[in-house]
Amino acid sequence: MSGSRPFRVLGVQQIALGGADKQRLAKLWVDLLGLERAGSHTIASENVDEDILRAGTGPLAVEIDLMQPIDPDARPRVSEPALHHVGVWVDDLRQAVDWLTKRGVHFAAGGIRRGAAGHDVCFIHPKGSAESPQGGEGVLIELVQAPAEIIATYASLSVASGTK
Repeated sequence: MSGSRPFRVLGVQQIALGGADKQRLAKLWVDLLGLERAGSHTIASENVDEDILRAGTGPLAVEIDLMQPIDPDARPRVSEPALHHVGVWVDDLRQAVDWLTKRGVHFAAGGIRRGAAGHDVCFIHPKGSAESPQGGEGVLIELVQAPAEIIATYASLSVASGTK
């Protein structure tokens, strides 16, 4: 299928790291590296207890999510693999999902929904399927709807640098 892409990936929104005990992850990321906790969420339907850290400041700060499973024997297994997923800002999530679906991208169950940080999200499955052969090549990828402030910041940076 041809046609111009109706959305842009603006930048990294988050990196999610999983482990059996998020306090061990926090020892490195908070105690030793100095990142501050910005929030904490427990989502039973996703089997996750997570702390949200921030690296950087302002609208371009990146989340570092430290995740542990609520039930280590349940799915999804948020601690396997240890780099659980990468989240990227997109300027139009609904168009991105529609366009990518038409091009054979395999999305994880759940569709577009509200994520822990309050943004609409959708996940590209790590593996393709018979019906949708394109997956994340082993990596779970979270597409995150960028809020207006993020879109405007990236637009102003693109204008300043002379890129689109």
